[in-house]
Amino acid sequence: MDVGTASGKPESGDLFGQPKGLWILAGTEFWDRISFHGMVAMLVLYMTGDLLMAPHRVATIIGFGPYRAFLEAASGPLGPQAIALQTFGYYYACVTGLPLLGGWIGDRVSGRKLAVGGGAAMMTAGHFALAFDRTFLIALVLLMCGAGLLRGNLSAQVKSLYADGDAREVNAFQYYYLGINFGAAAAPILSGSVAAIWGWHAGFAVAGFGMLIGLALYLGGQRWLPAEQQGPSPADVGAAATGQRPPLTPGERRRVLGLLLIWPLVVCYWTAQAQIWNVYNIWLRDTVDLDVGGFTVPVPWFQSLDGLAPGLFIPLVLWIWAMQAKRGREPDVLAKLAIGSVIFGLSTALLAAGPLLANAQGRAPIALPLLFHVTSNFGAMYYAPVIVGLYGTRAPQSLRGTLVGICMLATAAGSILSGWMGGLYDSMGPAPFWLINAAICTGAGIATAVFAPALNRLLAQDEA
Repeated sequence: MDVGTASGKPESGDLFGQPKGLWILAGTEFWDRISFHGMVAMLVLYMTGDLLMAPHRVATIIGFGPYRAFLEAASGPLGPQAIALQTFGYYYACVTGLPLLGGWIGDRVSGRKLAVGGGAAMMTAGHFALAFDRTFLIALVLLMCGAGLLRGNLSAQVKSLYADGDAREVNAFQYYYLGINFGAAAAPILSGSVAAIWGWHAGFAVAGFGMLIGLALYLGGQRWLPAEQQGPSPADVGAAATGQRPPLTPGERRRVLGLLLIWPLVVCYWTAQAQIWNVYNIWLRDTVDLDVGGFTVPVPWFQSLDGLAPGLFIPLVLWIWAMQAKRGREPDVLAKLAIGSVIFGLSTALLAAGPLLANAQGRAPIALPLLFHVTSNFGAMYYAPVIVGLYGTRAPQSLRGTLVGICMLATAAGSILSGWMGGLYDSMGPAPFWLINAAICTGAGIATAVFAPALNRLLAQDEA
């Protein structure tokens, strides 16, 4: 079944100089991020400050005994905080890693429309399942699987909105990333405020209703999205029957190799970034003076800065690149990635200064995390949308969903590493912990710059 008009083509017309379909996809992503960043802001705090601290409640969680045994098989006995940090690491890893499978399903089995709709429905059910202690782990599974289907098939549709050579494609992923970050800004404030007034379960329910809105937006905007065939194409069916598929061209194979080689460096960046959604919340709660004029700033609100700052920095970064382009000095894609990774790594090192700036009560000033969010998000704008754009535009059409999923898999690997490293936070102390993460991210940026000439040759779009 075609997605779009009867002719199989999306309706024409631009909005703010971009295809209307881009804004449909970005709007759907916005509501996905309301869901996701609400979880990011609250999940660790909920587990360490409520659910896992009550043994009688833990005993009612379906499957918790075997799950705890699985965690402790590798690390030995774990306390509630360590379980929470590892749980978040695995949750975040699956949310960002399962889009690899979800993209494949959308590419080869269901089509992207069905995958996005099914994923949004599963995520909605998962949020509502968080209302009950017994279904806590079931809720996480629903959220992870739903995110895999939805995310693996949203950003992969952006490229299809543009003809090859369309100059608007260059900045499309920057605008798309605005939807991500507006959702990231709103979710912690909205969900965190509701949770503070009506409890954790009400805060999680906010994200469930948000996903329903996102699903309605996506289904209602189909006429502006490219047509697709549900299920495998006739060429794929014929290829499956003969056991063969059209081979990739030499240029396509070269670009796939380049994308795979850069992947370990992407993992290093996301290892440091994932700590800001995991251990960082505990660091804020336990080591920062959150009192401002007698008002205690809720910890989840800080996560909103990761959404607000990009909304300001994306126009600034685009303006900087435009000015550099006029002078013929705009950095290429890999140079932007190197700059972003180094800036983010050095920003993470700022968190190690907490003990040096502590007040009489041993708490760091609130200005420290605020400064961190400003500088780190400036670096992130050189990295996060650029790496998604790199995979989305360099991947061959037949593997685009799969390779975008592989890009997200780097975030998953970084999340698992962040969860394991989180277990060292108490024994290591905040300063060494943040310096190690800073070194990993900064080192990846330097390595990207060193290997950029060779990688650029592999990733070049010129088939010759």
